[in-house]
Amino acid sequence: MKKKAEWPRKLRSQEWYGGTSRDVIYHRGWMKNQGYPHDLFDGRPVIGILNTWSDMTPCNGHLRELAEKVKAGVWEAGGFPMEVPVFSASENTFRPTAMMYRNLAALSIEETIRGQPMDGCVLLVGCDKTTPSLLMAAASVDLPSIVVTGGPMLNGYFRGERVGSGTHLWKFSEMVKAGEMTQAEFLEAEASMSRSSGTCNTMGTASTMASMAEALGMALSGNAAIPGVDSRRKVMAQLTGRRIVQMVKDDLKPSDIMTKQAFENAIRTNAAIGGSTNAVIHLLAMAGRVGIDLTLDDWDRCGRDVPTIVNLMPSGKYLMEEFFYAGGLPVVLKRLGEAGLLHKDAITVSGESIWDEVKDVVNWNEDVILPAEKALTQSGGIVVLRGNLAPKGAVLKPSAATPSLLVHRGRAVVFEDIDDYKAKINDDNLDIDETCVMVMKNCGPKGYPGMAEVGNMGLPPKVLKKGITDMVRISDARMSGTAYGTVVLHTSPEAAVGGPLAVVKNGDFIELDVPNRRLHLDISEEELARRLAEWKPHHELPESGYAWLHQQHVQGADTGADLDFLKGCRGSAVGKDSH
Repeated sequence: MKKKAEWPRKLRSQEWYGGTSRDVIYHRGWMKNQGYPHDLFDGRPVIGILNTWSDMTPCNGHLRELAEKVKAGVWEAGGFPMEVPVFSASENTFRPTAMMYRNLAALSIEETIRGQPMDGCVLLVGCDKTTPSLLMAAASVDLPSIVVTGGPMLNGYFRGERVGSGTHLWKFSEMVKAGEMTQAEFLEAEASMSRSSGTCNTMGTASTMASMAEALGMALSGNAAIPGVDSRRKVMAQLTGRRIVQMVKDDLKPSDIMTKQAFENAIRTNAAIGGSTNAVIHLLAMAGRVGIDLTLDDWDRCGRDVPTIVNLMPSGKYLMEEFFYAGGLPVVLKRLGEAGLLHKDAITVSGESIWDEVKDVVNWNEDVILPAEKALTQSGGIVVLRGNLAPKGAVLKPSAATPSLLVHRGRAVVFEDIDDYKAKINDDNLDIDETCVMVMKNCGPKGYPGMAEVGNMGLPPKVLKKGITDMVRISDARMSGTAYGTVVLHTSPEAAVGGPLAVVKNGDFIELDVPNRRLHLDISEEELARRLAEWKPHHELPESGYAWLHQQHVQGADTGADLDFLKGCRGSAVGKDSH
């Protein structure tokens, strides 16, 4: 365990608020216009509550209420809470994709922390990109920090069927195209998909990243699954407010918690819960910020033999509400520990080991959190594929795939980009059947730009009308954590930089061999080299603004798609006074 720092001691915030100099009076005096008494500036911990609330981030729409509970906890523990609105990138509303702005959010929030008098931070997050962006920022600055998420929404129901946000959007959309559901019924179902405050109620990216924060040790035990409208979510927020004050006193920082062992715990947890493929990119980026050497090989090594035991959509049949009632993530962590798949002594924000926090929990529903022998899949980790089509790797989520397609050879049907796909997919003259492999290019970090969630391409109507619900699909894009199917994603290098995906042609045959981790384009080495030598980029390049910065500096999906000048660098957390 980390040795606790001495207390009392002079904190960082006293560079702004402590003493009688002109500069201190400048900082402190302006703060007093909010009605703060003088004795609040006596050296107690100043806690920044970094709130990603926004009317345009519906997943986080209730975070203002939770922020008040965090403040109450900070006050109770003798701290001084300051709520700070920060960049909020919503997957629901941002175009071209929220992923393009994850790095911008992380950069802006890093400087928000570094440039202001915070001694510790509460990261108030929810929607997909807000959790990783704030964790990336906190890792870069390395002040004591703790996560509290907004929690998932309640279950949806439509005509007696349990409805998962996102997952049923894809399902019902395909049913409409197949003629199995009317448009009017689809609109009726819309009202049941998102019926309360909170993030996706499936094991989508938001729930996955909440689970990753807890598995990393960056959130209090039990945080991940509490529904957003449950009173216990408010209690969790208040307890988090109390805890961050003590973390500041102890000087317990992200670099103490987010170790290589913690990341390995998170990777295995992702396998056990059937978590989103997006976790791969986010954890790689977070590890880069804290200076941990984490690679795609670690994902395959740590996750390969972990069974998926959480029976939630899109891999299973239940939703986050049932997961919480069954005992939530602590039960999963306990199962991993009992199976020898958890670094038990990894420290958490509580100051205790992760094992001490979960060793006595109880599983209240073994149909939701399954015994290992009844796992959804015995090898549930994210699969990392390599071969001449993906020299730097590609990923696939086996728990959401069709087992019969995990070894497949098919004729490529190529879409040059998302617009080409949209123009062709509904054409009955498209030369495609269920044995083909759908290939989409130019949707990676540079190509889209931003790497949108379009990898789970909808199937052509003429195939759906046969009753076929899955085909092998390959792209350099991402897909929603709520999606499902035999979908190969994050193919690296991406097409937009001249990776092999860029030169796949209609009629080429592609081999997918998941057991042997192979993704192969069936052409000769000489033909592949010739095509690559002749390749020229065709996508438009931005000329200014953040889009230009992103295009110039974003790295590949295989390393986390962070900006190249931000990986592995932690700067001073103390701002310079300019007055």
